[in-house]
Amino acid sequence: MDRFQEMQVFSAVVDAGSFVGAAEALNLSSAAVSRQLAALESRLGVRLLNRTTRRLSLTEDGEVFLERARQLLEELSDAEAEITERSAEAIGRLRINAPVSFGVQHLAGLWGDFLERHPRLKLDITLSDRSVDLVEEGYDLAIRIGRLPDSTLIARELSTTRMVLCTSPEYLANNGTPQHPRELADHAVWSYSYFALGDEWRFTGPEGEVSVRLRPVLHSNNGDTCRTGALQHRCIILQPSFLVGADLEAGLLVELLPDYHAGELGIHALYPSRRHVTPKLRLMIDYLAEALTPN
Repeated sequence: MDRFQEMQVFSAVVDAGSFVGAAEALNLSSAAVSRQLAALESRLGVRLLNRTTRRLSLTEDGEVFLERARQLLEELSDAEAEITERSAEAIGRLRINAPVSFGVQHLAGLWGDFLERHPRLKLDITLSDRSVDLVEEGYDLAIRIGRLPDSTLIARELSTTRMVLCTSPEYLANNGTPQHPRELADHAVWSYSYFALGDEWRFTGPEGEVSVRLRPVLHSNNGDTCRTGALQHRCIILQPSFLVGADLEAGLLVELLPDYHAGELGIHALYPSRRHVTPKLRLMIDYLAEALTPN
């Protein structure tokens, strides 16, 4: 029996906290997981796990063996990644997380082309505006827009997007046009829930930095919801140019207070810090950087 597979099964059981969870993670049957763990304990001549009807726990020998087993598995993974990297071919599955609106408007059309270029690759795309934990949730790559918090993740800037204060011409005709950021307090505002500063919007204008605290009539964790409100002539919004750029060009929305700038946000590719970046990940990041670079 494959000793590395036994160690992988043992590690998966510990991580999942159950034989069933490990079986699902490894795409094996619970019986196969149980057999491999029993074979490992028999070969070593020690019990690695204490089993009760409610939970599993490591024995003292199990703790020692788990640490060494994970070191060996990591070294094996590094060796395989290094050899695979030499082939420069995208193989296997790549799990990617991206923001909802950006994922729909600007990324959805790219996946098919990338798969056509790399037919031995499979993509698993999840769209979510919340900040996922790449390591804990098993993502290879996340696309993030905005200022990044300090972390151990590696970040590469793919592009930038400008924050735009805007609304529809009809809204202005019915409610008047603000001439200064402070006047936004007198208007209906729909706000994005994940703004770093919440309901405090900051602008840089002729007199320097201006900070305005607002009372939005609507909060949403999705930028398209705010955009729809503006297109329906209901509100003023502050949204990235990737989301409202086409509406501005078509005249459906108009930019407000052009002398007051709300800044730019970076569009980043984030991935875990590893000694070896797999070809599939490297090729994907390079492809996105090229595809998202403004012409």
